[in-house]
Amino acid sequence: METTLRGVGVSHGVAIGEVRHMGTAVLEPPAKQIPADEAEREQGRARQAVEAVAADLIARGNLAGGEAQAVLEAQALMAQDPELMADVDRRIAVGSTAERAVYDAFAAYRALLAGAGEYLAGRVADLDDVRNRIVARLLGVPMPGVPDSDEPYVLIARDLAPADTALLDPTLVLGFVTEEGGPTSHSAILARALGVPAVVALPGAGELVEGTVIAVDGSTGEIFVEPSAEKRAEMERAAAERKAALAASSGPGATSDGHKVPLLANVGGPADVAAAVGAGAEGVGLFRTEFLFLDDSKKAPSAEKQVEAYRTVLAAFPEGRVVVRVLDAGADKPLEFLTPADEPNPALGVRGLRTLLDHPEVLRTQLSALATAAEGLPVYLEVMAPMVADRTDAKAFADACREAGLRAKFGAMVEIPSAALRARSILQEVEFLSLGTNDLAQYTFAADRQVGAVSRLQDPWQPALLDLVALSTEAAKAEGKSCGVCGEAASDPLLACVLTGLGVTSLSMGAASIPYVRATLSKHTLAQCERAAAAARAADTAEDARAAAQAVLSGE
Repeated sequence: METTLRGVGVSHGVAIGEVRHMGTAVLEPPAKQIPADEAEREQGRARQAVEAVAADLIARGNLAGGEAQAVLEAQALMAQDPELMADVDRRIAVGSTAERAVYDAFAAYRALLAGAGEYLAGRVADLDDVRNRIVARLLGVPMPGVPDSDEPYVLIARDLAPADTALLDPTLVLGFVTEEGGPTSHSAILARALGVPAVVALPGAGELVEGTVIAVDGSTGEIFVEPSAEKRAEMERAAAERKAALAASSGPGATSDGHKVPLLANVGGPADVAAAVGAGAEGVGLFRTEFLFLDDSKKAPSAEKQVEAYRTVLAAFPEGRVVVRVLDAGADKPLEFLTPADEPNPALGVRGLRTLLDHPEVLRTQLSALATAAEGLPVYLEVMAPMVADRTDAKAFADACREAGLRAKFGAMVEIPSAALRARSILQEVEFLSLGTNDLAQYTFAADRQVGAVSRLQDPWQPALLDLVALSTEAAKAEGKSCGVCGEAASDPLLACVLTGLGVTSLSMGAASIPYVRATLSKHTLAQCERAAAAARAADTAEDARAAAQAVLSGE
């Protein structure tokens, strides 16, 4: 009998197939004592397992490339954390086996993260995955992960670690459903990059019986268990129509009455460029530069290495616009040489621009490398700072850009509510704004983007978030400057229309979402988008806002 479940749709498309569950987590190793003379051998086993797992994560990252590479390299650093390894050695020295010492050391660190506020608690899933991989290697059992199957299936998991998501085979994994996670979690972002339909934050997903046929709608978040023949035909027909519409849509982003809305790509490095160009991106709206700094947490990459990576991306978009975000370190992206290790709440501490202003030599080198990389290229380079709180921050960044001899537009990201509230003041110092809706939602609602339990507050349809977007766009319009969106909100085609109606001047998203947004925008006039935006802001909940906008755009 057909039943319907609802989670949070995070990656467009329809998947219909049999349920397969993620491999089970590693069992807890027995707590047995070893003789003192075996301690050195066990410590060696532990170090070898850690290095092997770190090497495997880095190798997976190299295969995946782009944003996935940055995430996996961060996990590798987590595995090799010197304080964790020192704790493992201490536990072995007093009689634990290597696998038990690893299990207990990670459990202690896990408890610290879980109690350090929601932002760091969101890293627990990544930490658990690293622990499971190390313990599995020490026990000589198969790694937890994606099931082996010769037939395509829908993957079900409590949560998906980045190492698993990054290398999913879209020919076998038709889509995935998780109990945890949110719309801006690592898994959701990587699913969109892969073009795999996905639903997260679905309570009870793990109770779906292996082999059961389900239909997943990655746009609405609906799951149909044992769908009827009529429902399957309906979903397949809708998917075919959507595919045809995407194929017919091409060219620059614009509404049906010709209002231009440039569609840009979010990229994590040179590996993401091909997909962006293939999707018809008109440039890059968010070039995350963190990937360069994750290779070695102890020191910054050389200027030469930075120039090479930046030039590769800039050269791919002749006459296009490329917006580079300078290093956003801190919080869930700690770097040993930059970020303090003892902050009680790193998400609210020295992060983003604050980190760079504390280490001006790192910012100066990056800005100079960008200036060198752009020399002689017919590209419109724009550089923006993350986590700008006020005009003082904006001025400090603009001054640093000028001192580095950077010939580019200087901008500020709006990720903190204060920046939206005082956007006009900030625009006295910089030339454009870019809304990072992921962090803006997180800080507006005190809701960590990695925690499924608060996913309703991470929903970019929240009217309060739309109000902050409107404040920013109104300020930019008053100052005759641009205000784009580079957060995941831009990847929702319906919400893209609403953002356009709010006055957003460009939309940047994962490459896989560009055709969906282009096709949807082209069906509606600017006036319709404006009416949809007004209807969404007049609602009291995210669900009502979406429904109100949908009603306007569908002519109901």
